[in-house]
Formats: sequence, structure tokens, C-alpha cells
Amino acid sequence: MMNRIGVGIVGGSTTGWASLAHIPVLAALPAFELRAVSTSRSSSAQAAAAQYAVPAYSSHQDLIAHPGVDLVVVSVKVTEHLGIVSAALEAGKMVYSEWPLGNGLAEAEKLTELARTAGVRSVAGLQGRYAPEVRLARDLIQNGYIGDVLGTTMVGSGMVWGPQVATASQAYWYDKANGATPLTSPTMHALDPLHFVLGEFDTVAAQLTVGRKQATVAEDGSSVAVTAADQVAVIGTLGGGAAASIFYRGGVSRGDNFRWEINGSEGDLVLTSTWGNMQVAELALAGGRGADSAVKPIEVPASYVNDVPAELRGSVGANVARLYAQLARDLTEGTHTVPDFKHALKRHRLIDAVERAALTGATQSVH
Repeated sequence: MMNRIGVGIVGGSTTGWASLAHIPVLAALPAFELRAVSTSRSSSAQAAAAQYAVPAYSSHQDLIAHPGVDLVVVSVKVTEHLGIVSAALEAGKMVYSEWPLGNGLAEAEKLTELARTAGVRSVAGLQGRYAPEVRLARDLIQNGYIGDVLGTTMVGSGMVWGPQVATASQAYWYDKANGATPLTSPTMHALDPLHFVLGEFDTVAAQLTVGRKQATVAEDGSSVAVTAADQVAVIGTLGGGAAASIFYRGGVSRGDNFRWEINGSEGDLVLTSTWGNMQVAELALAGGRGADSAVKPIEVPASYVNDVPAELRGSVGANVARLYAQLARDLTEGTHTVPDFKHALKRHRLIDAVERAALTGATQSVH
């Protein structure tokens, strides 16, 4: 890789997720360079141009057409992914799509096929697997720390989808039709690292419940009907035979917002956080084995942490930075290790299996 990778961000306003996680990362990683952004309005585009000192557009088509943009990052609502990602692929650009890839399985299948026929690199924003504590847990298990894996339990909070939403513009989270639900977002962001560490599901059973029927918009006191299940329960069997139980709820718990326990024949590992969205959470890893009567903190070696510049460590974009850095290595070495659209499609198929299991009450095979 001789030249820097030119990046254009669709959804590159000064206040959105990209401003927190993508733009600081691109500024810190020498393999990449931000070259353009687009937003949905000319006023926000002008503000972005002034802040980031790059061309800014109110049309994603103009950004895609920018000759200096090699990689199009799509950081907008899930309902907009199909049109924008399709346009970028048809233009022959590499695409990094935030998760979920599409609004439902059919869209994910279409986008995966478009990426395949276009013959370009694709990236899915499933960065939780790059957390240092997750990678260390995986290495410990592979090196026999807990012996044979017997089972795992995970409980987490979605942090949003609670009784109140700040603004009317964020109320789309509560409508299942918009594709950003506790199942599709925080649950899958947590399940992807679980599968990275322990392997894939063979079978799943599930219960999806709409616990809160209404939510309140804080800015004006209006009510929003809730159709997205805010209580997600999934049990299953992993490929190696271990049992798995996952429960995610909407909102914030007064108890633990994230706890993941992995139990083995010789020991146990526990990952915890005060924040339930695992892909951005600051995790703590503890373990115990043999004669230990309790788990105790496990120090994460510096090599797992210092793989990104110091200013990014501990930030919400730290794992995004690790994903970008691995993408740069893939492009240099000709490897394919980062989650791509094909990988994202596998996760969408898992969502489909969970929804079918909840609808029918029957255990589903996961393919």
C-alpha cells in the first residue's frame, strides 16, 4: 500500500457518531486520510466543511463521485443503507457500512451480492471483537485457561430503548420497521464478540417481548408507540457443544449493565462493564481457575492495548481504530480478516433465526 486510503463519510456531520468514532481515528492513523463528508442538509455540510477542512456535500452521490475517495463510510440510519451502499458499490468504491448492514435479511443479501459482483472490499462495523479484553479472553481459552468450555451467559442493557428518548428525531429506534432495535443493534454487537471467542451457534431458541408499550420524548413530552422488542432472550448450543444464554433489555439497569461469564471444566472468565453497548464499552476482565475460590482481575498486556495511538485508547473510537488498522493490514498483505458484508450477512441470518424461533416457539438451526 503506497498511498494513503482516501475516506469519504456519508453522515459526517459535526455531531453524529462519525464525529466521535471515525473522524478522530482517521486523523490518528497514517494509512488513512479524510477527504470528503456528506450530510443530509446544506447547513450541516457547511459546518462540517469548516470543522474538518475537507469538501462537504449535501448529496451522497457527490461524495461518491469525488475522485480522491477510495473508501465510502456509511454512517447513517439503517433505513438509508440500501440506497447509499448500493450507489457506492456500483461506483466501484470500497464500502465500510455501520452495523446493521441492511434493514432486514433481504437487504443484507442484496448488498452482499452487489459487493461480490463489484469485486471491491467491504467492511461491516462490528468492532467489538477487537476490544483488548475480548481478544485476550479468546487467547486464554485457546491456551487452555478454563479447560473445556461448558457454557456461557451474557446479560446486557441496550442503554437506549428505555422509557424516555431525548428528541423526536431519535424516536425511530422504537419502531421495529426501521431496523435499529435491541436485537439488531446491541445484542448483535455483543453476540459477534461472543462468537469470535467461542464459535457460532448451531441452534437457537428465543423470546422477544415488547415490555414498554410507550416511550416519552423528553423535548416535548409526546408519546411514541414501541413496536421493537425491548426484552431479548436467546438460548442456544454452540458448535462445540457448549450452552449459551443471552439476555438484553432496553434502557439502563440499576444493577449490572453488562456481564459475560464463560465457564469451563478448569476455570472461569468474566467480562463486565458499566455500559451495555459492548462495541464501545470499557471492559474489565477477571478470571479464576483450579483452586481459586473467586475470580480476580486479569491485567491486559500492553501489546493488546497499544496497537492504536495513545490518544485513541479508552475512547469510544478505540475499537473502530483497531478495525481500521486491521483493514489497512489486509489491504497491504492481501488478506481478508476484518468483518465484511459476507460476515454481516451471517449475522443477519442469525437475527432471522432468532425472530423465527420467537415467532414459532420452535428451536431453529442456524446456517
